[in-house]
Amino acid sequence: MFKKPHYFNNHLSQGFTALFSGRMMMFMGNGILGLFLPIFLLTKFNYNIGYVFSYYLIGHFIYAAALPWAAKILNKVGLRRSLRLSVFFNAAVYGCFFLLDYNFWLFIILSVVLLTFYRVTFWHPFNTDFAKFTDSGDRGKEVSLIWAAQSFLSVVLPVLSGALIVRWGFDFLFIIAITLFLSAFIPFMALPRTKEKFSWGYKETVQKFFSKRNKKLIIANMANGAENAVAIIIWPIFIWQLLDGNFFQVGVISSLIVLVAVILQLMAGKCADTFDKRNMIRWGSVFYALGWLVKVFVLTSFQIFLAGAYHNLTKIFKDTPFDTLNYELMADRGHYVDEYTVLKEMAVNLGKVLILLFAILVALNFGINWTFVLAALASLFINLL
Repeated sequence: MFKKPHYFNNHLSQGFTALFSGRMMMFMGNGILGLFLPIFLLTKFNYNIGYVFSYYLIGHFIYAAALPWAAKILNKVGLRRSLRLSVFFNAAVYGCFFLLDYNFWLFIILSVVLLTFYRVTFWHPFNTDFAKFTDSGDRGKEVSLIWAAQSFLSVVLPVLSGALIVRWGFDFLFIIAITLFLSAFIPFMALPRTKEKFSWGYKETVQKFFSKRNKKLIIANMANGAENAVAIIIWPIFIWQLLDGNFFQVGVISSLIVLVAVILQLMAGKCADTFDKRNMIRWGSVFYALGWLVKVFVLTSFQIFLAGAYHNLTKIFKDTPFDTLNYELMADRGHYVDEYTVLKEMAVNLGKVLILLFAILVALNFGINWTFVLAALASLFINLL
């Protein structure tokens, strides 16, 4: 056990501390490139935005389709060993990006395969262990701690990445990212063993996914995944195009946007443990959806900052209670926590697949900014959880 900070009611478990530390290392690895990765792919696909969306769409579909089968295999591998393996798969993905110029189609296809292995070995075990290792009285604050730490890193990483790209190019960032991923292996070595086993077959998992009992859980997580896809893939490309391809300016504005919201994150975590989570989700998602509608009409760097700052503030009061409630629902499933983790992951990724399909049509016919309307609509369905 680890001594608790005053912010928490109980002690932080060894499992949570190991998960948190490993997650932060991997977040830094992904974060050093995360904002700019869709832009990097856009340049490699000769600025064909349909190809970029298709790349992400195919990856998320393969992961969602493979997950029930892969979860059974993880019974033999074990959750903590799987998390340790995930760091090598994640590093290998960025190795493929580093080598794209040598054989583009070979390494782009290989990156999708390795990305699937990474997602299978990381997200299902991470979410299952997180539901197990977090305390019911502090779960909102523990979720909030992760979001606050990621937000703090998101203040530093975009401006640093933008400067490094301008100075040394993308290849230097890939080397940094690979090093950070491999470093995450160290904290994952301290993970306690868990005895969760995935007991459903592929057919039963699909039946559970479409069952009436799980309808709200599935739709809410599909909506959350859909909205996240727009935020992670489309919004960075939009602001990069609006700022005439200035990587450093993109990084600076993105860092400033996160800076105005980071302190409120811990407050949101405390609220998630004190107030009604569904009311927080309801109001947070409505105000968050309005933020997407505002972004449709953004034209200047100052407007990017204002719209982004407002959006990050409302995102806190949407995501913190949503994630907390998700983990509570999974923890309440008892023995079936990993089964419902798989359903959640399938829903999130199929939501991303659906919105990217629509985004291709909207972006090519009306403009990339109108895809934000799709994200606004998706945000409202999060209330169903």
